[in-house]
Amino acid sequence: MPFGEVVCGSPGSGKSTYCYGKHQLFTALNRPIAIVNLDPANENIPYPCAIDIASLIKLDDVMNEFGLGPNGGMLYCMEYLEANYDWLDDRLKELDKDDYVLFDLPGQVELSTNHPSVKNIIKKLTKSGVRLAAVHLCDAHYVTDASKFVSVLMLSLRAMLHLELPHVNVLSKIDLIQQYGDLDFNLDFYTEVQDLSYLENLLTQQSPRYAALNMAICSLIEDYGLVGFETLAVEDKESMLHLTHVIDKATGCVFVPPTSVGQPPDTIDASDKPSTQRPNTYSLMTSAAGAIRGPRSDVRDVQERWIDAREEWDAWEKVQWRKEGMQVQEQEARKKNKIRERKSTSAKTETAAT
Repeated sequence: MPFGEVVCGSPGSGKSTYCYGKHQLFTALNRPIAIVNLDPANENIPYPCAIDIASLIKLDDVMNEFGLGPNGGMLYCMEYLEANYDWLDDRLKELDKDDYVLFDLPGQVELSTNHPSVKNIIKKLTKSGVRLAAVHLCDAHYVTDASKFVSVLMLSLRAMLHLELPHVNVLSKIDLIQQYGDLDFNLDFYTEVQDLSYLENLLTQQSPRYAALNMAICSLIEDYGLVGFETLAVEDKESMLHLTHVIDKATGCVFVPPTSVGQPPDTIDASDKPSTQRPNTYSLMTSAAGAIRGPRSDVRDVQERWIDAREEWDAWEKVQWRKEGMQVQEQEARKKNKIRERKSTSAKTETAAT
């Protein structure tokens, strides 16, 4: 369990959905994963939960016992978890040593921006040898409004400074962005956080009274020069794979399947080849540390897929899915025919023997 993620973000940003999608992806890749739910208010957990904070403390019990509201009760739960960190540590030790661990945090943004409990828990985890990355999810529809985009930038910057981890900011639900209107700029303007002075006219139109304050905030964000975004569409396999590569690069994780998994399909077994022809550690590490390449690695491809030519891409994918379905049906039919041929052959043999 040396690697993992701390998944944070505002309510409704898609944290639990992302964890469930990550579990499905890793299961398909034969990569071990364990998900830890640290949200005591999350009663409808969509993913298989290895550790659930509800077995330690529940938000409803805290609110009823101490007369606290939802936010105050959530802060108490996190402080209680920090005070009883041994409970979490003991359960983490029960997990498989190869498990990649996801920590699903509550949606209260103050936990990842200014409250010390989550930060102290993360420090204890890193001291125990776990290499973590913070994955901060932000709803992509905020980029369609200049003022909301600036607020997301401030929130992301504050989380980066507070958690003090390798940090990956993500614009989630990028596949739904068309529903909220047209973008004022290309998508790379928002993901790369380019010259924010271009937002001045838009911000002035929305709130002329605070024009100077808005530009001062933009200047502050640019002075730090830390914030950037990846994109995510959970239901898109290529998008999930690209984000996984980015996070692995941030933590320094290089996944090597155990020998018990066996040879992957459609690959060449090189175990009997000389060392010069076998995959080696040098090529593995250079691939992991090099530039990330793939269908969703370029934000211009993401914009084409989900904004500029979504209908064409959707139609093309439907055709591909139909072809894959037909191939699966044909393979199943061939298997059935082989079984029938074997049965008929064995029946003829028995008849000839009698």
